[in-house]
Amino acid sequence: MIDMELDVPVPKQEDLAGIADLGKMQQRLTADVASIENELALKKEALRQVVEVSLPETMLALGLTSFLLSDGTKLQIKTFYRGSIPKAREKEAFDWLKGNGHGDLIKNEFKCSFGKGEEERATSLSEILTTSDIDYEQKKAVHPSTLKAFVKEQLERGKSMPLDILGVYVGQKAEIRRPV
Repeated sequence: MIDMELDVPVPKQEDLAGIADLGKMQQRLTADVASIENELALKKEALRQVVEVSLPETMLALGLTSFLLSDGTKLQIKTFYRGSIPKAREKEAFDWLKGNGHGDLIKNEFKCSFGKGEEERATSLSEILTTSDIDYEQKKAVHPSTLKAFVKEQLERGKSMPLDILGVYVGQKAEIRRPV
């Protein structure tokens, strides 16, 4: 609604038409972006399927771990590790890590909030945290990169691990190395 008391000029019809055109353009571009993002997601999934499933399965079935294309590009099958401990299995995973001598992988993070004028309390936090009435949150976690490196190291040493509890997936993927 236009407030006529503010001494604002009345918009011309062509100005209003321009706004309407820009609004329609925004709607079209929003739909185009959504469509392209959807298409990109489908392409990424198709690529993942080739890289992590089709090529490794086909090459390994033939006993190949590397293959040289006619243009000099080399395909090589590599093992990869991915994952993070699922929230629902944190206790079980932490218990397994501690019970098997790997508790040092678990990081503890405390989050506390202090109001104005509570600098002194913040400074003495390390001494009084367990006995004070300070509200705090504790978070235990194993960073995904730390978990990945740990699992890789253990599996390469021939150790067995509860991958499902740790939320880790081990797979094969095809890497491409182009000639220099």
